[in-house]
Amino acid sequence: MALYSAEDAKYLKRRIRGGQIDVHPTEKALIVNYSIEATVLDEYQNTMIGDKKDAQKIIRVKSLGPSTDIRALAKEVINRCKLIHPTKLLEVEQLLFYLQNRRDTNLPSDSTTGGSQKPISDELEQPSIDTQINETASLNDIDDYAEMLYENVQDKIKGSALILQLARNPDNLSEIIQKESVLNVLTRVYKEEWHESIELATNIVYIFFCFSSFTDFHPLVSQYRIGAQTMTIIEAEMKKYDQWMEEMGREQKKKQRDTRANITIDNKYKVLIRKQEQFLRVAFYLLLNLAEDLKVELKMRNKTIITQLIHALDRDNNDLLILVVSFLKKLSVFVENKNDMVS
Repeated sequence: MALYSAEDAKYLKRRIRGGQIDVHPTEKALIVNYSIEATVLDEYQNTMIGDKKDAQKIIRVKSLGPSTDIRALAKEVINRCKLIHPTKLLEVEQLLFYLQNRRDTNLPSDSTTGGSQKPISDELEQPSIDTQINETASLNDIDDYAEMLYENVQDKIKGSALILQLARNPDNLSEIIQKESVLNVLTRVYKEEWHESIELATNIVYIFFCFSSFTDFHPLVSQYRIGAQTMTIIEAEMKKYDQWMEEMGREQKKKQRDTRANITIDNKYKVLIRKQEQFLRVAFYLLLNLAEDLKVELKMRNKTIITQLIHALDRDNNDLLILVVSFLKKLSVFVENKNDMVS
């Protein structure tokens, strides 16, 4: 190993690398993470010693208000801070928009929902589903309900419905979150067996929707990647809907002269569509809650959330349409999203 003396040190090389940009948890400010790399070189440009230090820069935007021009402010922020590359203009806009619309931040109190901040979608009516079960669920039996998720489809539906019954009471959420084994099996079934039953998928997404209704529980929902899986299922259900429409058209053409046959066909697809739309309403609602985080919203945009929402406008379900329009309205704040909607 080479030994160096102070006389050997000829040059100091310093490099600053910009990193992730976050919103300040309590102030109207952005936090820019960056690293400083310092290297001492000898006269032959060989590295003698190097060091790296992580740091943060806080950019306060006190002028940010309800009528602020977000794009202009984003450009100003980038001009003021050389740590932010100009290609991050859209990201800065989204973070500023989040700050502009963020409510006063309250830290959670003892992990209870009483201190939890509700997301902006809270003004919409809560979704409802047809979960017919003549049994009152008990937190003491939640492990038994989870065991039912290892049985046949009907038992899975019943077990998930009982857990949902508990989750719909906000007072129970802080207890359920402690049951990691329950959340693990719910997630596994949702990812691997959702196609077995739309009722099963609806029950499970509704359980996680209950958590998404409180901002403090969003990290939990993200941890289990429920948003990504929900978008995968939505896309599959939209394709299934298109297939139903094609099948229904073909069957009706074959049986145009048989009125009774047409009634049977209509009823068959009406039941399928009604159940599917129950799932879609809860699923889109969960995504709308999670989209309160602008970074999550950007991921959804990259996964064609706008395409799926516009596809859903073909439906006749008023509750679903109100939700879809509300979601599109939220997304339309950004020009890029508007362009996607038009195209």
